Amino acid sequence: MGFIYYALPGAETLAKDLAHRVQAKVGSLEVHQFPDGEIYVRAHTPCRDQRVVLVADLARPDRSALPLLFAADLMHDLGAEDVGLVAPYLAYMRQDKRFHEGEAITSASFAKLVNNALDWMITVDPHLHRRKSLSEIYSIPASALHAAPVIGDWIAHNVPDALLVGPDGESEQWVKAVAEVADMPFIVLTKVRHGDRDVEVSVPHADRWHDRTPVLVDDIISTARTMIETISHLKNAGMKPPVCIGVHAIFAGDGYEALKNSGASRIITCNAVPHSTNAIDLTGLIASGMQALLSTKQGVS
Repeated sequence: MGFIYYALPGAETLAKDLAHRVQAKVGSLEVHQFPDGEIYVRAHTPCRDQRVVLVADLARPDRSALPLLFAADLMHDLGAEDVGLVAPYLAYMRQDKRFHEGEAITSASFAKLVNNALDWMITVDPHLHRRKSLSEIYSIPASALHAAPVIGDWIAHNVPDALLVGPDGESEQWVKAVAEVADMPFIVLTKVRHGDRDVEVSVPHADRWHDRTPVLVDDIISTARTMIETISHLKNAGMKPPVCIGVHAIFAGDGYEALKNSGASRIITCNAVPHSTNAIDLTGLIASGMQALLSTKQGVS
């Protein structure tokens, strides 16, 4: 019994790279949209008695979720041994509580759909803000991998004079983890609130770091406004133009153009979400994570 990797639209390169790394077969999956908007899915490569890996880009979930669910059901129907999901960006994780009466907790709703359709799942740095682990909403074996070691290694080899910068206190744990791998110093911007609309942001001991290249690291670059604001504070402190690094290159709206025009020296992202800025490869991390998960298939991390 072997593995077959099938790519959902947008994830073709990642699926091929993952399959090549573990010398697995790449299956042919056709996904077509009819003029009325309905989805057609067909597997051209047989999968009976095989372990199927569906690789999906869920950065635009409203157009990618249904093809994924249909493909998972199809693979089971065609006799696959089991069907797993590799989705480096896991959608619908932000709405993790009911902020206002009557709201859907869509992270839990989406998890129910995935739990019913798939047998296991791999993702990278999901938004676990108010949740301690995926197991709170995912009942299938699932692993949340962390890109910090890979990012830290990239920084060590490409920005030898780096200073890791966190935009606020919430980012400290994440930035510290990357800095430790890169063996580089890090700082976290401080905020002092003088009133409802009067917030002073400062760069701690800025005079110490003028010879260093600031590196901003975040898990998700969505609108990029947090990074843009941080770049402004670094400019005001007389720091060098920073390198901006993100795990998930969402770049909603004009986020990418706005970040390019903000004074960043480079914009680098992981290949969790396909984008022209992808320069940090996560396939080794994902392959190792799959091996660990599938060797045990016990619990959820």
